[in-house]
Formats: sequence, structure tokens, C-alpha cells
Amino acid sequence: MIERTILVIDDDIDLVEIIRVTLEGEGFKVIDAQNGARGLRLASDEIPDLIILDVMMGEIDEGFQVAYELRNREETREIPILMLTAVVDQTGFDFDPEKDAEFLPVNEFIQKPVAPRELVDLVRKHLPTSV
Repeated sequence: MIERTILVIDDDIDLVEIIRVTLEGEGFKVIDAQNGARGLRLASDEIPDLIILDVMMGEIDEGFQVAYELRNREETREIPILMLTAVVDQTGFDFDPEKDAEFLPVNEFIQKPVAPRELVDLVRKHLPTSV
């Protein structure tokens, strides 16, 4: 079995560790970055199979900026992005990845907090089938 790599970009170290334990328990390799700049470097260097990206880090929209940059780079353009967000709770805004695809270039929005089983199911749903 080929180990699939998941990059988690989030400044909440406790949440990153929860995600790591959850995904590593399911056989995934997890790498992480606590800011967008490091996340972009890791994405280009490691070419993960999937990226879990927080919306709000440092600057309020840093996650969106990182998502746009990932989609503009040849080597990371096709990597699925699952965006973690508490934005709906905090602002009342809701996002639909299909309807808002041009504005928000991610594959799925995940509301925080996310149940471990739901997270694993969403990761598997969006992983590329060919390796």
C-alpha cells in the first residue's frame, strides 16, 4: 500500500495534532505548517496528495490567499484542498465550493470543529484515485 501524504496548514497547533493523530491512525503521512508561507514551500517541495488549509491564520484571509497561490502554481494546481473554517459561525457567511468555485478555489469546506470520522471520510473522498 502506498502511503498518501496530507499537508495541514493551520496555526492552531492543538488542532494540527488532533488531525495528525486522526489521519496517521488511518495510515496517512501528515506534514504540517503553521503559516501560509511555509505551507506554500512544503506544498511545492513535497507535492502532497491533499491539503487541509485553515481560512484564518495571521491575516484574516491568509487561507484564501494560500489557496489562490496553490491554484496558480503548476506543481500544486491539481492538489485537492479541503478548507477548514469557523467563518460560518463567526460571520454567518456560507460557502459552496461548486457555486463559488471561481471565487474560492477549494474542493470542500469543513466546518470547525470536525468529527474525526467525517474528516477521514472527506480526505478519502477527495484523494486522487491514481498514485
